[in-house]
This record gives sequence, structure tokens and C-alpha cells, in this order.
Amino acid sequence: MKRVLCPKCDNYITFDETKYKEGQSLVFVCEHCKKQFGIRIGKSRLRATRKEENSEEMIEQNSLGSVIVIENVFGFKQILSLHEGDNIIGRRCQGTDIDAPIETSDMSMDRKHCIINVKRGRQSEIFYTLRDNQSLTGTFLMNEILRDKDRVHLEDGAVITLGATSLILRAVQKKEKR
Repeated sequence: MKRVLCPKCDNYITFDETKYKEGQSLVFVCEHCKKQFGIRIGKSRLRATRKEENSEEMIEQNSLGSVIVIENVFGFKQILSLHEGDNIIGRRCQGTDIDAPIETSDMSMDRKHCIINVKRGRQSEIFYTLRDNQSLTGTFLMNEILRDKDRVHLEDGAVITLGATSLILRAVQKKEKR
């Protein structure tokens, strides 16, 4: 099964690509917004999608860790890499510029829900800090809600809840000294 994204409302439409030949054009009508759009079956010349870019192999090469979005009724499992500095995390929406967009239909997650700051220490150790970004439903760490000015230190495996979606922090594995 293959998924295509509606260009108007960002809703996914699923279809069986094995029933069509390469080069064939298909027309879809989005169930949510009634937008009609077409695609052509075949190999894309465009760059890889965000999910393909963030494959687990590439995340392992990233030295600053990642956030895993737990698979739920809103979407598929996603792995989002983190970079040094502030990582703005929220619901993916056209026109919203964020560092870690989560593809979901969970409307209880804000577009810019929370921020994970990644910082290097003096001995190159990496620290993770979580704060809420004035979200409507709040940001929860291990089932405890963060207050407006809270800055909470995160450890590997920390469970963060944004609306009805949960994330798991995967910190960089510390290298053993020889």
C-alpha cells in the first residue's frame, strides 16, 4: 500500500500501487476537503521525503540523538533527528516552519508545541532540556505536566506527551573510554 498527501489539507490517501503500471496517471479526490489532484506512478526525481531522510540508519549517524513518535491511531511511527540548540517540535502543517514536524491528525497537538534544547558540555557530553512552548494542552514528561517556566533535564528513554501523541527521547549513547 502507498500513501499520497493531499496538497490542500495534508490528509493521507492510501491506495494499492501494485494495480497500476509505471507512468500511469491517477486522479484522487480527498475525503476531507474534496480537493481533486493527480499523480503519476513511477520513480520520483524529487528528493527523498522527510520520513525516508530520517531512516534509522541515518539517525544512528546523527551524534545528537532523536525523538521517536510512537505509532498510534493518528499516524505511523516516525523518527525525528535532533540538532544542537533549540528543536521546535509540533504538528506538521503547511506554512509552519519547525525543526521536528510530526505528521499527525492529532488536533490536540499545537503546531509549535514544545522545545527540546540540545547542548554540549565541557567534556563533550550532551544535555537535553525540555520546555513547553505555551501550548494549549500542555507538555507532559513522564505523566507530569510542565508549568510555563519549567525547564526539565531529559534522560534517554524519557516519555514526552504532546496532546494525544507520545514521544520517546533516544539520547546519544555514551562512548566508553579505553
